[in-house]
Amino acid sequence: MRRPPRAKTREMTSASEEETFRLARDLAKTFNGREIVLLTGELGAGKTVFAKGLAAGLGFKDTRLVCSPSYTLLNIYQGKYPIYHFDLYRLSKPSEIRDLGWEDFLDNGVVVVEWAEKLDADIHGIHVSIKVGKSGQRKIRIER
Repeated sequence: MRRPPRAKTREMTSASEEETFRLARDLAKTFNGREIVLLTGELGAGKTVFAKGLAAGLGFKDTRLVCSPSYTLLNIYQGKYPIYHFDLYRLSKPSEIRDLGWEDFLDNGVVVVEWAEKLDADIHGIHVSIKVGKSGQRKIRIER
């Protein structure tokens, strides 16, 4: 009987937005264009900064344009692969999330989901948890 592959977990501390950005940028450089990145963390933890770093690592040139799609729910950026950036913050019911149709974008590029804890399914992807620590540091846990 085959065992499922073990999750690879990395934990690190970031002392600044720049460090968080670089961490995400370096992670994205290893992507093959079919990843799902599930971001969790409280408001202001750094999920959007992480998304900006991912976009930079995927070759998106002007990361100032990467912003949380809280009102539009989806932003699309073109880097080495298409980047589909979702934000589920304003959605509260599982039916609203299903109606969004985010699953249609899977395998068509890199899907980045902020507030991924609102998804009602166990999604296989790269789970990134960002927690605000003492003195503003961020504890970042990446599980693949």
